[in-house]
Amino acid sequence: MGEDFKGLVMFLARSLVDDPEAVSLVEEDEGQRILYQLKVTESEKGKIIGKGGRTARALRVLLGAAAAKKGLRVDLEIIDA
Repeated sequence: MGEDFKGLVMFLARSLVDDPEAVSLVEEDEGQRILYQLKVTESEKGKIIGKGGRTARALRVLLGAAAAKKGLRVDLEIIDA
């Protein structure tokens, strides 16, 4: 079920960075909640987070909207690889 969300996050994250191969995603399925840990290098982290966290917030909003259609809750964490 989470493959649609995983594909969405990976597509968006890889589109934002200079080195798409440096992006990885870990998924933890907890029933009605899915936690994604987006791992990026320190040099690419700023591109994912954006100025004032705007890009990260937009990623979370898109992911949350997609998940709400399926009755799920999805959280996204951005961590160093």
